[in-house]
Amino acid sequence: MGSFQTPIGMRSSNLLETSCGYLLQELQMIWNEVGQDHFEREKVLLDLEQECLEVYRKKVDAANTSRARLHQELAEAEAEFTHLLLSLGERSLPGRPEKMAGTLKEQLDSITPALREMRLRKEERVNQFRTVQGQIQKISAEIAGQSESEYDDLSSDIMVNENDLSLKKLEEYQTELQRLRNEKNERLMRVEQYIDAVHKLSSILGTDSSMVITKVHPSLNDLCGITKNISNGILAKLNSTVESLDEEKLKRLDKLHHLGKALTNLWNLMDTPYKDRQSFSHVTGLLSLSSAEVSDPGSLTLNIIQQAEAEVRRLDHLKASKMKELFFKKQNELKEICNKSHMEIPLQSEIDNLINLINSGEIDHADLLMSMDQQISRAKEEASSRMTIMEKVEKWMLARDEERWLEEYSRDENRYSVSRGAHKNLRRAERARVLVNKIPGTSPSNVGRV
Repeated sequence: MGSFQTPIGMRSSNLLETSCGYLLQELQMIWNEVGQDHFEREKVLLDLEQECLEVYRKKVDAANTSRARLHQELAEAEAEFTHLLLSLGERSLPGRPEKMAGTLKEQLDSITPALREMRLRKEERVNQFRTVQGQIQKISAEIAGQSESEYDDLSSDIMVNENDLSLKKLEEYQTELQRLRNEKNERLMRVEQYIDAVHKLSSILGTDSSMVITKVHPSLNDLCGITKNISNGILAKLNSTVESLDEEKLKRLDKLHHLGKALTNLWNLMDTPYKDRQSFSHVTGLLSLSSAEVSDPGSLTLNIIQQAEAEVRRLDHLKASKMKELFFKKQNELKEICNKSHMEIPLQSEIDNLINLINSGEIDHADLLMSMDQQISRAKEEASSRMTIMEKVEKWMLARDEERWLEEYSRDENRYSVSRGAHKNLRRAERARVLVNKIPGTSPSNVGRV
């Protein structure tokens, strides 16, 4: 039993001296007893020696193989450790000595925990890369306008470059991710601005904004419950839609401006009462507003335009029937001014010709009434300039009438009789004498003395 505790070299020699030697002696005793030939004995001993060498050789070969395997494992571990350090961008692992010492197994046992730590770090870093790259891929897909199903097909193909897992590379990906997030937020903001503009314009025009937005893309409708498409194509469509609504807004406003002016002209033409104009005050109120100033919901609906068009047609129809009445009214006004101022009145033939033009529709009613208003205005100006002369003429005519009465009164032989009212005639005669004396070309001798 003590032979198992001795060194390998001593154990081999002892084995030869004890076990092998004892067996060899026992074999020689047998051969002596048997009378074995010397040549046969040498042959057997040579075979035994060869068999022993073969056993030793196998053991040595096995030991060499084991040593080579340990060298290989250690080299692979060292190579993997070095590769992990390089891929993670680290110079060394804290707590691990730069140079290893001891047997191969001791060196392998020393590097194994460090290698395990580096593998865990790599796995964690790979997960960080995969997460960041996945978010980059997702946001890029959203910006490109890909659907969720298309993105799901791509998300399984995320490839992480395990040869470069450094923090610097991770920061580059994180910077790119932040840039894409900012771009996404900016696009979402632009989409919301476009949608808000569509809501406002649709409210002004009286259209269904939900249908307009859904027509651009279903994802833009919050009721659909899917991620909004923020691709360049959708932004271009939204911009085109807003521009189209703006053009429609401007077109309708121009239409209502035209109708508002037409209503105002017709009202003024026919002296429409203020209360009758109130029902379309929302139309005439737009006359002073530009497109940018119109923001009240429902102010430019097709229904309002149709109502205004119908009212203009109705007033146009009434205008024709009231035109003669208005024309004659202004004609009588002009005649009255002319008569009072003793001015020339337009010939009846000219008036009849204008009436025929009205009946035939060959003359614009507004132009006609404007012409009449201008004639009336000129007649009033002329009458105003003649006022001083007319007052003198009236006084002269009054004086002439008094002169004729005084002449008749002077020839009356009973003018001094005491009759009823004689004193009144006397006072009138005194006033008439004073007035007549003021008339050029008359004198008391022409009328006699009272």
